[in-house]
Amino acid sequence: QVQLAESGGDSVQAGGSLRLSCAASGWTYSSYCMGWFRQSPGNEREGVATINSNGYTTYADSVKGRFSISLDNAKTSLYLQMNSVKPEDTAMYFCAARHTTSLCSVSYPAAFGYWGQGTQVTVSS
Repeated sequence: QVQLAESGGDSVQAGGSLRLSCAASGWTYSSYCMGWFRQSPGNEREGVATINSNGYTTYADSVKGRFSISLDNAKTSLYLQMNSVKPEDTAMYFCAARHTTSLCSVSYPAAFGYWGQGTQVTVSS
């Protein structure tokens, strides 16, 4: 059974940095796509960044140049390094995964079948 568990969410001031982690267990697929999504009250869930088993990454325009997605060598932990954070980055951040590299993009949150419970990021001005 695949399980995803996020951690690292916190309250931070604008301009600061934060690193989110997602621990994946029960994952046995060699081809996959993993990503970070976020949702704030009253808004739809939006893609932040994705990475596939080939190392290909995609980012939302709003975070390009500021956020970086990565996987550890064992492919059991997903990370999101968040730099120069802004108040508009405030949201619940979710880790997601799917066992194929197709549709591995921030544009297709509905294509992801496995989700974590989320970790809250709050950025104050």
